[in-house]
Amino acid sequence: MPDLLRLRRFSLFFAVALLGMLLLAAPSAQAQGKRKVIQFTGIVASGDSLLGVPGATIYVPNAGRGTASNAYGYFSMAVLAGDSIVIRSLGYANETIIIPADFQRQSYSVIIRLREDATMLEEVRVFPYTTERDFKKAFLALRLPTERGSAAADNLNEQLMRRIFNTQPMGAVANFRQTMSNQQYNQDTRMGMGPSVYANNPLLNPFSWLKLVQQVKNGEFKKKDNYDD
Repeated sequence: MPDLLRLRRFSLFFAVALLGMLLLAAPSAQAQGKRKVIQFTGIVASGDSLLGVPGATIYVPNAGRGTASNAYGYFSMAVLAGDSIVIRSLGYANETIIIPADFQRQSYSVIIRLREDATMLEEVRVFPYTTERDFKKAFLALRLPTERGSAAADNLNEQLMRRIFNTQPMGAVANFRQTMSNQQYNQDTRMGMGPSVYANNPLLNPFSWLKLVQQVKNGEFKKKDNYDD
């Protein structure tokens, strides 16, 4: 009888201990199944220059979500711990960043330096013929116009060029020069350094009056008798 009672107590203790272990393990298992959300931020730069690369794509291929860098190469997006993130931009090699699965912080910041990857395209030749043989045949049979009677010769005719020179209206450059010349002329006239109506009138010019008085004193305006020999 005492052995049976002891067995029941042991069984009850074991069941309680097992139930407690299951209750403690449940939250841990749930936490392991749900990955941590992390704010992934950084700057996408070009090589060693550290100049921002605008329009670079930052995305998680497996999840189908992503973003693009701004004009300064900066980006920010929410990711999950353990995500594999691909950064790509035209003219640069792709870069991949993996967030550690056991990462515990709320944010993950990086500076991504993209390496230039110039892709040389193969030469493409476009011909209006089905084969190169047909092109050579058509090229050899081509007849070029002679210089006399051609449009180029007619356009270089001396009479035609002289008529164009005499009748062609003023262009934009000539209009600009004419406008600037008029403005300079008006400025010189206002400052008294250019020709004007008053400066060209000898009656209003004190120097002309001084010269006239000097000529009168010298008798240059006296009537002279002319005698024929």
